[in-house]
Amino acid sequence: MKLIINYLKPYRSRVTLGVIIKFLGTMMELVLPWNLAYILDQVIPQKDPKKILFWGGVMLVASAFALWANIVANRMVSRIAKDTTEHIRGDLFHKITYLDTTQIEDVGVSSLVSRVTSDTYNIHLTLGVMMRMGIRAPILLVGGILITTTLDPILTLVLVAIMPIVFVMVTHISKKGVPLFGKLQKQVDQLVLTVRENVTGSRVIKALSKEAYERQRFENVNQSLVNAETTANVTLAASPALLDLFLNLGLTLVIVVSAYRVNAGLTQPGVIVAFLTYFTIILNAMLSITRIFVLYSRGLASANRINEVLRKKPTLVPGAIDQRKPTSTKLVFDDVTFAYPDGGPAIENISFSVKPGETLGIMGATGSGKTTIASLILRLYDRTAGQILFDGQEIKHYSLDALHQRIGAVLQKDVLFADTIRENILFGRTFSEEQLQQAIDDAQAREFIDKLADGLEHHLEAKGQNLSGGQKQRVLLARALIGQPDLLILDDSSSALDYHTDANLRKALRTHFVDTTKILIAQRVSSIQHADKILLLDKGKMIGYGTHDELLAANPTYQEIYQGQTGGQVIEE
Repeated sequence: MKLIINYLKPYRSRVTLGVIIKFLGTMMELVLPWNLAYILDQVIPQKDPKKILFWGGVMLVASAFALWANIVANRMVSRIAKDTTEHIRGDLFHKITYLDTTQIEDVGVSSLVSRVTSDTYNIHLTLGVMMRMGIRAPILLVGGILITTTLDPILTLVLVAIMPIVFVMVTHISKKGVPLFGKLQKQVDQLVLTVRENVTGSRVIKALSKEAYERQRFENVNQSLVNAETTANVTLAASPALLDLFLNLGLTLVIVVSAYRVNAGLTQPGVIVAFLTYFTIILNAMLSITRIFVLYSRGLASANRINEVLRKKPTLVPGAIDQRKPTSTKLVFDDVTFAYPDGGPAIENISFSVKPGETLGIMGATGSGKTTIASLILRLYDRTAGQILFDGQEIKHYSLDALHQRIGAVLQKDVLFADTIRENILFGRTFSEEQLQQAIDDAQAREFIDKLADGLEHHLEAKGQNLSGGQKQRVLLARALIGQPDLLILDDSSSALDYHTDANLRKALRTHFVDTTKILIAQRVSSIQHADKILLLDKGKMIGYGTHDELLAANPTYQEIYQGQTGGQVIEE
């Protein structure tokens, strides 16, 4: 719970004031049964109406003050819980935003979503209940025992005798609850993942008529979640039942002993009435404490999961250089090797260089390492061996802002957001209307945007679900091309474009982006044949490097690709 305590520190003055108000209101509640006993045993026998009215008025004022204090304190606590949870959720989202790609893959997207939503909700619930009941219940418990001691020490001893049993029982059950709720939250992660896959893959599911299969898969995941929740709740459900049992046994003993003491003249009826009232207060306080332990177990499990993310330190340490300087060579890969954490090398001993304004085309079969090269240039991962130079400096020496300055990229599985086309292209950056319109023209997106009723203000669904594949690619291209970046990375960004549109895009890149260094990753020979150099990959290794004509003359693999796509005919623009 250290995480929650640290986040509560900025609100300690409000917490302190809330505790004081809650304490005073609770003390008023404790006074009421004592006041009732005094009226029954001392005031009524005097048969003085004024004294009866006075002490009755005291009880009324105490009740009103207790009501007011509890309402005010509860409202303060609700605001503190809301603000604290908002702070935690904000920091968690900020941390997730800057997590390395490897760390995101390690935790899992569905788990991160669950931690931002479900786990922060558990924190909010735990904070609210603990600050309301966690203050009131212990005061009622301890205060009730102390006051009953002044009324009748013998009866108090009967009550206190069962407390150690209750404490041991609640502590033991709560210790079992924390890991169970941790497992429960992992099942929530799995449920989020399943729903997310079904929503994003709904078209594939419908196309293959796999609705029944997916329903069954969801039922299995849902049942696992229900089982985990049932196990956790059943384990902790034993606590209130056992508490009731022991406290009711104690109440029975108190009534039996009270009857003997009243009969023997050792105590008064008013004391017994007050004592039974205090016993009810103590019983409710113990039930509240049990509920607190249940919520504490859930909240602690969620706090641990959130803290696990917040404590992650970046594995990609940014450099100190905050500005790039132009050099004669834009990008150099020098004997670069990279392996993903859970697998073998994705690329091995890759070497090439690209000068400013030049175009490098990259081709290769699926899984040959094309996208890995793009990811390494953007430093989504760090190379395992070798050296990557960017504008004459090792890429690791740049700050991330300096590295990504004036880089335009369209990556595989790139994302459009639930916003307007305009905002998806600008993406929070400041560009003129002229630059925006030019990017739309260069990306060949003018044709379909102008046909939309709202034009650039047309609102897209999440991931651009209300656009065709080619339309999505053109919006993504416009996002990358806007502002004339000095390095452009296009990873299979025209696969959904027809040949005519693709040819117009290549023409725009040659004429309007002369000074831009371009990395073109493609499956079509036509998309890269005019590149200054072409890198041919197979299973992560270089099997060809040169111009189109050089590879066509000397590289059997490139010849085979060319023949398969063109039938040996010359491709014209």
